[in-house]
Amino acid sequence: MSTDADAFLSALRLSDSFLPVGSYTASYGLEQYVNEDRIGDGEDLRELIAAYLRRLVGPCETVAVANAHAASADGDLEGLLAVDERLHAVTMPAEFRESSTKAGAKLSELLLEGEGVTNGSVARSFVEAVEDGSTPGHYPVAFGVVAQRRGLSRLEACLAHTYSFVTGLLGAAQRLGRFGHTEIQAALEDLQPVIETVCQRHLEDDIAAMSSFAPLAEIMGMRHERAGRRLFMS
Repeated sequence: MSTDADAFLSALRLSDSFLPVGSYTASYGLEQYVNEDRIGDGEDLRELIAAYLRRLVGPCETVAVANAHAASADGDLEGLLAVDERLHAVTMPAEFRESSTKAGAKLSELLLEGEGVTNGSVARSFVEAVEDGSTPGHYPVAFGVVAQRRGLSRLEACLAHTYSFVTGLLGAAQRLGRFGHTEIQAALEDLQPVIETVCQRHLEDDIAAMSSFAPLAEIMGMRHERAGRRLFMS
């Protein structure tokens, strides 16, 4: 793990909900679980998010972050676009895809364009591909590129992304009015070992292994698209 101050501060910035990429508008189906009274207490919430990590985020988004980081480090645009294409193909609910690509485009705009990436670099080429619509520009892919450019290791990038995902879902649960600050913080503490285990497990996975098996979460996401009462975009 790096102890570089700039990389550490970049990890904090990337995992902070203060980063204006629109992640606060996404619940990834959690709102539908609440609407259908499938979450009764803090234990239900922790179990649900742990299942998201093990079955969706880890084998899908963590693999994307790690491989995007590696492709960025190697200057491999073709490999980077292949990660983006694979992630788009295995993300089933339309709202999940939309949330991810909107956040990815915003992150590219804020942090890739903002730091003046040079013409001809893989980062510049990725941004241009997102802008002209030739690649979806998913958030985990953009996250991997930004993290690599800011000096984070692959593991640090995966940990920061997964932590951000968890705090985003916990924040959504709190804003839905079912849980207080103390209960949310207790859930976050309980989920930290799961975050680390999931990231370590999938850090070296090839993009061919990228997949998810979270059928109920995906069904909740699809139902949310047609829900009459919605606070979140997904």
